[in-house]
Amino acid sequence: MNRVTIIAALAALALVAYILEMVRRRKLREEYSILWLSGGLVMLVLVLRRDWLEAASRTVGIFYPPSFLFLVAIFFILLILIHFSITVSRLYQMNKKMAQELALLKNRGAATDVSAPK
Repeated sequence: MNRVTIIAALAALALVAYILEMVRRRKLREEYSILWLSGGLVMLVLVLRRDWLEAASRTVGIFYPPSFLFLVAIFFILLILIHFSITVSRLYQMNKKMAQELALLKNRGAATDVSAPK
């Protein structure tokens, strides 16, 4: 194993360990950690199994196998960004609905206060 392989493997292991620690400390929810963990594990496998990395890169048409690692990393980052975009969109819709319901409740409360005898 050369130095670059060792450094890449340590970086992938550090990412997986960090994500697991954040889940353990409840700073990262399990549903968000799945993509991070799967990306880190795929990177670790490709780093440790150089023959798989070379075969996958040849299949895609990439001549320099470490460049395929960047492609895989970018793919997982895009998946994470799409996942977060969906989550933000859902939260926006929920926030909008709650604001509308709150406005209706305040409007009903103001209408009953006006009609109440003083």
